Amino acid sequence: MTETESREARTAKLEGLGTKRKRVEDARFTQGKGNYVDDIRLPGMLFGDFVRSPYGHARIKSIDASAALALPGVKAVLTAADLKPLKLHYMPTLAGDVQAVLADEKVLFQNQEVAFVVAEDRYIAADAVELVEVEYEELPALVDPFKAMDADAPVLREDLAGKTEGAHGPRRHHNHIFTWEVGDAGGTQAAIDGAEVVAKEMISYQRVHPCPLETCGCVASMDKVNEHLTLWGTFQAPHAVRTVASLITGIPEHKIRIVSPDIGGGFGNKVGVYPGYICAAVASIVLGVPVKWIEDRMENLSTTAFARDYHMTGEIAATRDGRITGLKCHVLADHGAFDACADPTKFPAGFFNICTGSYDIPVAHLVVDGVYTNKAPGGVAYRCSFRVTEASYFIERMVDVLARKLEMDPAELRRKNFIDKAQFPYTSALGWEYDSGDYHTAFDKALAAVDYQGLRAEQAANRQAFARGDTRSLMGIGVAFFTEIVGAGPVKNCDILGLGMFDSCEIRIHPTGSAIARLGTISQGQGHATTFAQILASEIGIPASQITVEEGDTDTAPYGLGTYGSRSTPVAGAATAMAGRKIRAKAQMIAAWLLEVHEGDLEWDVDRFVVKGAPERFKTMAELAFAAYNNVPPGMEPGLEAVSYYDPPNMTYPFGAYICVVDVDADTGVTQVRRFYALDDCGTRINPMIIEGQVHGGLTEALAIAMGQEISYDELGNVHGASLMDFFLPTAVETPAWETDFTETPSPHHPIGAKGVGESPNVGGVSAFSNAVNDAFAHLGLTHTQMPHDHWRVWKTAERLGVAEA
Repeated sequence: MTETESREARTAKLEGLGTKRKRVEDARFTQGKGNYVDDIRLPGMLFGDFVRSPYGHARIKSIDASAALALPGVKAVLTAADLKPLKLHYMPTLAGDVQAVLADEKVLFQNQEVAFVVAEDRYIAADAVELVEVEYEELPALVDPFKAMDADAPVLREDLAGKTEGAHGPRRHHNHIFTWEVGDAGGTQAAIDGAEVVAKEMISYQRVHPCPLETCGCVASMDKVNEHLTLWGTFQAPHAVRTVASLITGIPEHKIRIVSPDIGGGFGNKVGVYPGYICAAVASIVLGVPVKWIEDRMENLSTTAFARDYHMTGEIAATRDGRITGLKCHVLADHGAFDACADPTKFPAGFFNICTGSYDIPVAHLVVDGVYTNKAPGGVAYRCSFRVTEASYFIERMVDVLARKLEMDPAELRRKNFIDKAQFPYTSALGWEYDSGDYHTAFDKALAAVDYQGLRAEQAANRQAFARGDTRSLMGIGVAFFTEIVGAGPVKNCDILGLGMFDSCEIRIHPTGSAIARLGTISQGQGHATTFAQILASEIGIPASQITVEEGDTDTAPYGLGTYGSRSTPVAGAATAMAGRKIRAKAQMIAAWLLEVHEGDLEWDVDRFVVKGAPERFKTMAELAFAAYNNVPPGMEPGLEAVSYYDPPNMTYPFGAYICVVDVDADTGVTQVRRFYALDDCGTRINPMIIEGQVHGGLTEALAIAMGQEISYDELGNVHGASLMDFFLPTAVETPAWETDFTETPSPHHPIGAKGVGESPNVGGVSAFSNAVNDAFAHLGLTHTQMPHDHWRVWKTAERLGVAEA
């Protein structure tokens, strides 16, 4: 065997970066050995359930829990009156607002928590909920955000009466939360006023819900002897939950243990703190026994954090030959009854100011107004990074709208306005510094892969056939190009409740050459135990199979800000690589001591340090691991451990080119996805197989959102879409085959060049689907039609355009 072959064999054994390594987690999951919150059973454990409001807006006149308390097996019924002496009837939100734990005097959305029943089992608790008598006085419900700041709009948040300042500045109305503004207002207006062509459109992104497979829940256990609270739960950010729990309860943080066991999907839904967590903890403290709370599906859909609900009015200016000269956007953001959005403190509208997208737009101006309505609170990053999906959808629809007005091919318009490769690092008109990109190469590869010109020719023939009556099906081609901002993030930009959004990794190498890595993140299906081990394998030369990754226990993991916003690889992955390099640096000193050479005389070779010019003299990492515990240089501490807290210098900017082809039946509105091609550039690719799985999952969620998902309300505040009979979740029947591809443009500031990919397909996919449906009718004069593009709405569009037959 040659030395080259030997090196290749050693590299393959590591299963490091770029290897299609099977997910190590799947072995136990596929055998039913997962450990979820509802699997936890503790001695004496009780169960909690909520009494919820049937009204969207009502005053609570009285609560009578006597019949419930008389039911055998019921141990307690908590109301706001019980929490007030503890100052726990309101809790802080991640957005700087406060939210009622249990409704105090008023309910502000349907199914809001009114009382918490604790009983011996969940069946008794459910029975007791029905016995709690609540007298309500119904009030007018406000569900239309466009009417929220009318002069005669009902006052929703009476607890904020008289407050003209909010967490993010002045409030202009009793239902106003904030105004956030960024960009050059004067310059943008001048560009629009002087433009040869201006396209204007109001684009809504409907209220949707992450709907993870596992609903939210927790088990709280208070050890009164040691004054130690343990909380197991579906938490995407365990350390942040511990800090919030300490702030709320007054229990010292070192006496609170937060554990996130296996989590059956998060998608942003499990970032925030919910009333169930607080009530379970209070009940355990009061009763001295563990208390479990697990919500059902309808509770999850109707009360836990929603996503989107952004209504975006845009103006885009251009020359007649298609050069974009300015972009203006006003957003009306419906935040529901409480501002519980999971956004960094400095960005009340998240990262929506990436709404200039992938385009070299010289001037832009953005204003976002947040308002209260009688809807469930929230506003989470549903498989996206803090409103980036809304921003990407906005600009991709606006570019298509502009293309229609210019009578220009949407692909040609995009290509003409892309940020050029030579312009990176590129600072956008709204302030973000894009790290790296090669948009033209990616776009050209995508267009060639689908034979874009051939598709357009086929579409032209289809439109002629439709006009002749030879077919009732219309072909649509959706082109989308997105740039996402992920990896929140630099402490200089991003914090939540004052906690800087760094992340962490602690590595311990054992004498026998195996290792354990503990991180401040928590997987909800992303494959962290697989990919983080691969990063370390490449950094420290220990096979990934010999590295265990642990997350989710605040008693053992270093402090981190958790997993959401596609920040695992950009931030925690970087922390992992940097901790690995600290390990390798110490190992190099030990190797130099053992080989009796200077450190500078050694070079790293896959899994060992080799003397330069004398490859036969080396020390493997397995040998150095053992030596670290018995033969280190004089004055050096024994052991081989390291911890890294990584604060990235910038966010990362993955991008992609997506093309969707649909066939729309004009008489039924049924839309068939004929083809979907997705090219992603996530920088350095750690595990191509896991990337493929992440892209497939994200595209399926994009399909759901674009083609049917919506949480809507009637005028009385009754929520629609609160069951899976009404809320669209695609099955294998509805999900098309996905074609995936990639280019690779590493991030220049990330230790391994990785950018993140898990959310990209949801960001780009929604635009591609919507553009395709709109494109099917573009030749009939359609400029824009709102999502979701379910069969009914698509048929109504065809009917409105006069092409649907009775």
